[in-house]
Amino acid sequence: MTMVIRVPEVDELPEAVAALREWQHDRAPMQLHPGDLGWYGRWGADATASAVRTWHRDGRLLAVGLLDGPALLRLTTAPDVRQDEELARRLADDVSAPERGVLPGGRVNVEAPADARVQDLLAEAGWSTDEPWTPLRRDLTDPVEDPGLRIRTTGPRSAPVRTAVHRAAFDGSTFTDDRWHAMATGAPYADARCLVAHDERDVPVAAVTVWSAGPGRPGLLEPMGVHRDHRGRGHGRAITLAAAAALRELGSSSALVCTPSALAGAVATYRSAGFRPEPEVRDRCRDTP
Repeated sequence: MTMVIRVPEVDELPEAVAALREWQHDRAPMQLHPGDLGWYGRWGADATASAVRTWHRDGRLLAVGLLDGPALLRLTTAPDVRQDEELARRLADDVSAPERGVLPGGRVNVEAPADARVQDLLAEAGWSTDEPWTPLRRDLTDPVEDPGLRIRTTGPRSAPVRTAVHRAAFDGSTFTDDRWHAMATGAPYADARCLVAHDERDVPVAAVTVWSAGPGRPGLLEPMGVHRDHRGRGHGRAITLAAAAALRELGSSSALVCTPSALAGAVATYRSAGFRPEPEVRDRCRDTP
């Protein structure tokens, strides 16, 4: 059997997106979602393809990784090969050796599903764990309550409103109108929506992007933010409810989000919108070359 690692071409990205969609299910631990590739798509299709790594064996796609920054690989596999020894050892070797072209030397992180064999192999090789993150999930079987604010779906003409709220929610953000358009033309955005919440004066106060993985599969919130001048008024809960409702309309079985556990306010916001926390997850971290 032949195992091959590749950097896909732009026209090969849909294969990775389709696999990530297929691998999502409600019993799975938190893992790389097609929406993660979709959000990265704001940097453009060429940059997204360059940041993706795929592992095939005898022509079958088994694992997909996203370099979400130069020193963080977000990685997942097909559910039926999570404990596959050959794949796990190849993944561990590839992320550990800078000459393999996945991660550089020095301090690096790998995010992988908690039930993946590669977690054990990295631990045996001396990789430690990093700060905890809290995944949260909301079941979408029943209708979602009204958010209490006016919610507008972003289109090309209203993109400046969406990007302005994002920049006001995240210090140092470089999310521009051009980057929104790059994201919106990517394949994952066909099943995504950008939403903006407006207060009683019709002022845009919060925004979110939601990503469906297809009917009957969990959808993702990435990212969600409240304008810095309008915090503390329940707008985070409102836009989160709107996100859950949008995913339900898209056919998602549940809504997922993941946030650093240290951000207690963010965890509380999601819980107030009906999301239930799941066991914390931690990246694997290597501090030495």
